[in-house]
Formats: sequence, structure tokens, C-alpha cells
Amino acid sequence: MRKSYDVLLLFVLVIARIRIDTLADLVLPNRHADVRRLVEGWWPVSSLDLLEEWLSDPVTLMLISVAMTMLIGYFIIDLLSDFLSAQTSYRLKLGFIYSIIFGLVFGKAFLLIGLRHITEPAAYTHDGGVIQTEITIDYFLSGKSPYIENYLDTAMATWGIEFRTALHHYPYLPWTFVFSTPFYLISQTMLGWYDQRFIYLALFGLTLLMAQSLAPTRSDKLMIVMLMGLNPILASDVIFGQNDSFILFWIVLGVWFLRLRENAPSSTEATRYLILANLAYGLACASKPTAWFLAPFWALYLLKDVWGNQFIPPLNRWITLFKLFLQRVWPIVVVMLLVVGPWAVWSPEAMIDDVWRWSSGTAEVPYQIRGWGLSNFVLAFQLVPDRLAFWPFWATEILLATPILFLVLWRQRRTNSLGQMLYGHVSLLFVFFYSSRFLNENYLGYLASFLILAVLIDPQVENDNQWNG
Repeated sequence: MRKSYDVLLLFVLVIARIRIDTLADLVLPNRHADVRRLVEGWWPVSSLDLLEEWLSDPVTLMLISVAMTMLIGYFIIDLLSDFLSAQTSYRLKLGFIYSIIFGLVFGKAFLLIGLRHITEPAAYTHDGGVIQTEITIDYFLSGKSPYIENYLDTAMATWGIEFRTALHHYPYLPWTFVFSTPFYLISQTMLGWYDQRFIYLALFGLTLLMAQSLAPTRSDKLMIVMLMGLNPILASDVIFGQNDSFILFWIVLGVWFLRLRENAPSSTEATRYLILANLAYGLACASKPTAWFLAPFWALYLLKDVWGNQFIPPLNRWITLFKLFLQRVWPIVVVMLLVVGPWAVWSPEAMIDDVWRWSSGTAEVPYQIRGWGLSNFVLAFQLVPDRLAFWPFWATEILLATPILFLVLWRQRRTNSLGQMLYGHVSLLFVFFYSSRFLNENYLGYLASFLILAVLIDPQVENDNQWNG
């Protein structure tokens, strides 16, 4: 029997995606009535009655059924692969994968956007990635600093049930709302309303296309699109509007430009792509501090042609390497100065409090201790009186993350590729998050996306057993 690993993987991802979405629907108690309001006038009531069930709503059920139809189509193409050319099989399979992603991720997101539009601003969405970011756009347009203002009298105040500490802080960097502002104005002009997920969905789609182009073989392209597009956690984040896909886009864009640089026919084009790559990574760094953890691996990759074979270069070469490094990364510095600089000058204390102290637990109103990491041991052994108390997680972060940093840098020095660069980013950030005050589940979806890229974008040295098509 020919082993159709791609069919197996897609089948598991689709049923996982469907189960996650249907379980997530259970936290939306008014969805049945709201869906009826949304589709009334064009969807027959008798049809809605027949489709009604406790676990999900009629629109979601139809999206699921369409995805299952596309999955069967994928099965059929795989069964017919002996009669189709490799190119035809690949294109048809890719089309079915994108159709499934469009239904289960984009379709579901548009459903929640519509439900939010007919209900209230704090419904069917995420607090920070959508509600708060939209408020910061309003602050920006009103000439106010999102880092100075609070969110107590906004729609944020009605979201969630406990530990609403984000009402006092905006933990993201300025590019998150500066980039979105023109699209906000266009949407308000054309539709009369706006949802931040318009941006996340568009960038997520572009990310999938770039990731597909980075994969070296057809089988890798199929795998990278299905794994990233149906990522169990990241896809949910896109649907509800967490902003990890926003950061993901800018880093993948930078990696995409670095790949173009590798294949550039001339030094002039290579330099142009390097500048664009650094601009893209600079914008990621100007969006969220998680992007900063790629910096050491990004730097080592940029010096791959001059670093040499030594893990630690001779002392007399450090000055030369440093000068060359500055010549190559200046676009990142320029972006940070232009995007972050004005807000840092305007209210440095407020920005530091929002972006750093809140998450580290040293702000007057800090983020709570929670998540899936080491923090649970701190709570279980009652090392703090409550979830908002300070505990020196900086010590565990340094203790665990520092040796990992040197280990993955040493590994990248031996094989200094784009995939290894991203693998270092995942390794360092995973250990750091695990040993920090909180390891939120959405971080794992972000890390999984980069791990997928790390494994699949580098050409294989050996000719692995490839999937048909």
C-alpha cells in the first residue's frame, strides 16, 4: 500500500479544527439566536430549524460540511494520483487545502465578525487583539497616547469575567495600531464600521502564500500550507482576533525576502532584498516584543558569509564583524526609531509600564500568574499569596533560557540556514515562556507556526520518501 501521509495529516487536522471550533462555540451562549438574526431574511426559517443543534449553529454546520466535502475531494485526487500528472495532482490537492482553510478559518471568522457587528463591540472577539487595538486606533486619531490612557470606560470593560488588568495597560508596540489605522479609516468610510480581524485575515492569507513559496518541494508545500492554515491554536486565534498572526506575517515576510536574497542574480538585488528583509523584521520588532527573541539568530544568519568556522571568532575580528553587522541591520534601527521612538519620547514611563512591567509583574496593576508552564508550580506550592503577586520569574528565565540560547546559536553556526534560524527562535522563546510568569496557549500556536517553517523551508540534504503529488 502506498503511504498517503498527506491524506492522514490533513484528515487529522480537519477533524481537530472542527472539534476545537465546536467546543469553542459552547462559550458563546447566545450564538443560536444571534446567528438567526444575522441570516434572517435570506435563509429560510424552516431550514434553520432543521439544522439547529445544541453543539453548533447552522452556519458553522454548513461550513463544516463544505470542509468535509473538500476533504473527500482530496481523498479522490490521492486515489487518482496514478492517473494524474504530478503537477496536476499537486495543484488540485493544494486547491482543496485552501478551500478547507477558507471555510473553517476565514468563513468562521467572518461569521463571528458579522455576529459582533449586530450585537456589541465586546462580543465574539478577543479583548487585546481586536477590542483594545481598535480603541488605540481611536486614541491615535484623537492625538492621545494609548500608553497613557486607560480602558476603563471602553468596550474592554465588559469583556471577560476576572483579572481585567489589561484595562490599565496596552502591552503591544505602536506598529499594531499605526499600520491598521489607514484600513480602519477606509472601512469606516465604505462600511461604516470596522473589525481588526479584516487585517489579521488578509495578512494570514498572505503568510500562507509566502510560506508555500518558501517550501522546496511540492510535498513540503502541501504540508506547510495545511499545518499552518489549520494550526489548532493559531487558526482559533485568527478566528477570534488575537494578534499573533500579525507578528507572524512580518517575520515571514522578512524570511521571504532573505530567501529572495539567497537566490538573487546580482549583488545589487541581494542588497535590495536584504534591506527589505530588515525593514520587515524591524516592523515585527515594532509590533510585539516576542519578535525580539529572533534577534540573535537573525544577526548570526546575516553574518553567515563572513563569520567563519569558529563558534567564537578571534578577538581581532570582532570589530570587523560588528561594523559589517551595523551596515546590514541599519534598516531595523531606522524602523524602531521612526515607529517606536515618538511614543517612547512622548511617554517613556507609561510605555515601559505597559509593555514591560505589566507582563513581568512589577506594575502597580500587573498581569496575573497563569498558563501552561512553570508558573503553575509556583501556584501549586503556594509560593505567592495570590495570582497578582510578584515572584522572581526573571531568575528562572535566565537560568533556563541562557544555556538554550548558546546551544541553539552553536547549532546554527554549524548549519546557518533560514530553517535553523527559526528553530533557534522557537527553542529560545519556548523555554523563556515556559519559565516566565505566564505561558498563554496562543503563544504555542505562534511557536508551532515557526517550528513548521523551521522544519520545512530548508532543502533536504537527502532525498526523503516524498508524497505522491
